[in-house]
Amino acid sequence: MLAELPVEQISVVFALLYLAFAIRQSIWCWPAALISVSLWAVVVLDARLKMDFVLQIFYFAMGVYGWHQWRRGGAKQTGVRIHWWPASWHALTVVAVLLVSIAFGWWLSSGDAEFPYLDSFTTIAAIVATFMVARKVMENWIYWFVIDSIYVYLYVERDLFWYAGLYLLYLAMIVIGFKVWLRSMRADEAVTDDPVTA
Repeated sequence: MLAELPVEQISVVFALLYLAFAIRQSIWCWPAALISVSLWAVVVLDARLKMDFVLQIFYFAMGVYGWHQWRRGGAKQTGVRIHWWPASWHALTVVAVLLVSIAFGWWLSSGDAEFPYLDSFTTIAAIVATFMVARKVMENWIYWFVIDSIYVYLYVERDLFWYAGLYLLYLAMIVIGFKVWLRSMRADEAVTDDPVTA
């Protein structure tokens, strides 16, 4: 029954809904993400992208976490606000992602996994970037641009053309998302800094 359904295409539709809602900072991004990653997991497991499958399980957990953070996170428990990370955090994050990716890539290279090092890198980096989205860290969009560029290549190589097309579309949406979040953050800061309204 499941094999007869266009699982890949349905997961792509919900993935697009997730990103469109995330750009608008709508909490509905998280239910859309939960549906998308559940279906996505089925597809990538069949394609033997094992780290990508693990990533979908993580995404599901992060969907629940992100939903909570956007509703009840932050100091006042009214939801997290967009903010920047210090440069030192990014330096540590990039080094950690590379080291962990190399370790997982080496481990997977002894089995039947496809593209073990790239698959590991995109998975580990996406874990970090998803956490950044859940916490509304502004630079998540930059991380996603690098990750999604690699995903286009991986999915083309595995003949998952719907996913490759989705990630090409994601690249354009990421640029829009960065601009929208930056504008929102600046507007938020202007209100906070205004002594009349603060």
